[in-house]
Amino acid sequence: MTPKPADARKSEPMSKSRLRLWLKLLKTSGLIEEELRRRLRSELGTTLPRFDVMSALSRVPEGLKMSEISRRLRVSNGNITGIVDKLTEDGLALRVSVPGDRRANLVRLTPKGNAAFAEHAARHEEWIDEILAGLNADDVAGMVLRLDHLLDTLEDD
Repeated sequence: MTPKPADARKSEPMSKSRLRLWLKLLKTSGLIEEELRRRLRSELGTTLPRFDVMSALSRVPEGLKMSEISRRLRVSNGNITGIVDKLTEDGLALRVSVPGDRRANLVRLTPKGNAAFAEHAARHEEWIDEILAGLNADDVAGMVLRLDHLLDTLEDD
């Protein structure tokens, strides 16, 4: 599909421009995510969902309930259960009973899990820097400003 000239786009409805923006955001996000998944798998032998769970747990050292992990990552409890089971089996996380609530457990990273996540997070940051290396400081600042505005707009609704 050939892009329309800028003057032709000026006359199209704003809804078309917003749709084009949405599609570009999806494509960009998808390409970055695909590359991260590939690198996590090939270089660290892990998955993006596992990285995301460890990331959520690393932010709350006292631990999170499964439902809280699900809410933060916007995925179902069922998705989280298998990942936490495997992290526990691998000695990277543990379940701790919640005092006063026999049914609830908190999930925490173990010292081994914290060390593994620190290594993974450092690599993740390097990869993002490489993937986005074509953007200069002004590009990044401008995009962050505009995306912050979009987030504020969406979260107000």
